[in-house]
Amino acid sequence: MLTFPNCYVCGSDNPQGLHIDFHADGPDGCRANYTARPEHTGWPGIVHGGLLFTLMDEALAWALAYSGLRGVTARGDVRFCAPAKVGTPLIITARVRTRRRELVRARAEIRTADDSQDLIAEFEASMYLTDVGQWQ
Repeated sequence: MLTFPNCYVCGSDNPQGLHIDFHADGPDGCRANYTARPEHTGWPGIVHGGLLFTLMDEALAWALAYSGLRGVTARGDVRFCAPAKVGTPLIITARVRTRRRELVRARAEIRTADDSQDLIAEFEASMYLTDVGQWQ
């Protein structure tokens, strides 16, 4: 599996990074857990929407990787459904849906990690597949 030690989201060597571990979730998806820290706020006590977007974008890339593909986000539609409060455990998931030549449709979402699993945000995206050689 690929590793990117300096990645802001998943990199283990980035001292300012989030250090999130994404794991395979079935043959075409991934899953991770995250609890936002106070320095990730937008409005007081609320996780910044840009960070939520970043978490979903990273999940999409890992869903591709776990499907044996490499790519970048080409286009997407994000919907924020509820504010995420700092300190609330979250579950980030992503799944590859369809592939047509070099474009893949995928979906990511963030939910609370409690019994309610409330939807916080969702991201429907087109991912552009890139040359595997670039990633090595």
